[in-house]
Amino acid sequence: MNDKQDVQSKFRVLHVFSLLMIMLVAGCGSIQIGRDFNVKAFEDMAKVGETSKAQVREVLGAPKSSGIAINKDGERLVEWVYFYATGKMSAMEDAGLKILQVRFQQNGKLRSYNWSNSDK
Repeated sequence: MNDKQDVQSKFRVLHVFSLLMIMLVAGCGSIQIGRDFNVKAFEDMAKVGETSKAQVREVLGAPKSSGIAINKDGERLVEWVYFYATGKMSAMEDAGLKILQVRFQQNGKLRSYNWSNSDK
């Protein structure tokens, strides 16, 4: 991953985390941001260069955000982002965050992906 992609990825994580924190501070009840998704089901079907956007959408649903990622060699990739966050004001240490970034080549086939999970 190049520096620009690294900064973009960190910005997205920071953005989602900031949104989660604002929601937690705004209310005492349980909150949920995004929609839960099954990373294992995605990884079981994901094949770089073969899996299509339609197949990813079938397993995960519509992405929560999308954009363009540009590799250092100039290659433009379509990027879909899935995220899910949960938590309670009374138990912030138990807040959970899960993010999946999926990148597609211009032909609509899977190029790469990465995911992270707070394990909460």
